[in-house]
Amino acid sequence: MKETKGHIFSISRDNAPVAGCTISKELVNEAQYQVFYFSLAAGTDISPEIYRQAKLLYVADGTLTVHWPGEEHNLVAGQAIIAPPSVPVGMKSRDGAVYTELTVEEEFLMNIDAGKIFSLAGLVPYQDGKIINCDIIQSPKVKFVVMSFGAGTGLSEHAAPGEALIFALEGKAVIRYEGEDHEIKAGENFAFAKNGRHAITADGPFKMALLLTLE
Repeated sequence: MKETKGHIFSISRDNAPVAGCTISKELVNEAQYQVFYFSLAAGTDISPEIYRQAKLLYVADGTLTVHWPGEEHNLVAGQAIIAPPSVPVGMKSRDGAVYTELTVEEEFLMNIDAGKIFSLAGLVPYQDGKIINCDIIQSPKVKFVVMSFGAGTGLSEHAAPGEALIFALEGKAVIRYEGEDHEIKAGENFAFAKNGRHAITADGPFKMALLLTLE
């Protein structure tokens, strides 16, 4: 994953649109799945293209219109949509947008329907004293899950055999990474290296999405 590990950052701030331009940044480009950041300046677009895999598009900032024959969907920050495979899908933005695109085989999608706008944070409720997980993508190579943490709950220190990318959706938390604490809040991100030791403690109710590569 081509992202700096071990510090707080913001996908939206670090990938701000450039006037009159569209920008893409590759994070992962494997045969089984791909992850890219995209930035669209106000009034720009990406022409419709056909892919054999489905695409999960998650808007970090701005407004994004996703369209394919017979359908057009307008997303705002915090919303996501699954674009179907094998049809020409295009993107455009009236005011500018920054979004993450995850491409994967449609059979690995879970708990969501293609072509419907949804909020990542809205996929899981809070429950006092509990951590709730909802898998969105589960494949042999990548997993994408949304999690809610009741106030004061957390994950004890552990390591994963793959890399990981956190999207903070609501609230605040403390991430301990390789012995150092980092305070993260909604709209920010954090990346773990393979086998990086980490723990998470919610500072009040907290929701996040987690993209995890699997070895």
